[in-house]
This record gives sequence, structure tokens and C-alpha cells, in this order.
Amino acid sequence: MLIMENLMTPAERRERISAEVTERSGISEAMIERVVRAFYAKVRADGLLAPVFDARIHDWEPHLSQMCAFWSSVLLMTGRYQGTPMAKHISLLVDADHFDRWLELFEQTACEICPPEPASQFAERARRIASSLELGIANANGLMLGIGERFRRPQEGKKP
Repeated sequence: MLIMENLMTPAERRERISAEVTERSGISEAMIERVVRAFYAKVRADGLLAPVFDARIHDWEPHLSQMCAFWSSVLLMTGRYQGTPMAKHISLLVDADHFDRWLELFEQTACEICPPEPASQFAERARRIASSLELGIANANGLMLGIGERFRRPQEGKKP
């Protein structure tokens, strides 16, 4: 087995790993696409999140395709996504409330579409990603969050 692994190209090795993850988890490219499309349909109808996305995304198909590649890389380790998520999110005017709503919709969607174990894997990864992005955005706004602290933007008309 080790000799065969040494003879594999990186692409073949990644494909084998992805197939093993799919076999173990039940998560497939088709499942990822169903979750991504259903989730973003909810986002586009959400009063808090829709304006954030509408300000940036005008053609949804490329974004959905990119999000399928992202989640494929995250969950199946396919390496399909080559972007920089933090750079894309750092300038957004979002805070803990946005991340909480994003997670609520994402976890709800995963539970509606996936069996319990894959839904749990989607949700666990989403929580890590949301936490990382929230910390990065807070840091970009001059705040270093402590354990358990959340990033809250001052609301217009209110004193911080």
C-alpha cells in the first residue's frame, strides 16, 4: 500500500482521500451542492443577511459554484477551492448577529437535507469558519477578542 501511495500523483492521492471521506461520512459533492443552494436561497430571503450579500453579489451562479468548491475542499478535502475567505470577508459590515444568523440558517439547512452525522459535520465546520471570520473581522477593526467575547458593531444612533 505504501509503495502504491508513493507512485500516486498528488491529484490521485487527493482523489483517494476524498473518496475515503465520502465513504466514511456519507457526504458527497451532490449533497454539498444541495446544502449550498438551499442555504443561499434562505440567505437571499433573510432580512439581516440578504442586504450584505446583495451589496456584493450580482451574479449568483459563480458564487454558488465557488461555495460548492469551498465546501468540497472543507468537507471532502478535494482542494477545489483556491480562494482567500478572510480577504473576501474582512471589509464586510457584519458582526456577531450576522454570524449567529448565518449559522442558524446553515445548521437548519444541513439538518433538513443531510442525515444526522453529515449534518453534524457541516455544522461543526461552519461554526469553526464563522468563529475564525468573526475574529478576523474584529481584529481588522482594532479589537482583540478574548475567549467567549463576540464582535459587536455600535448601532447607528447609539453611543458605544
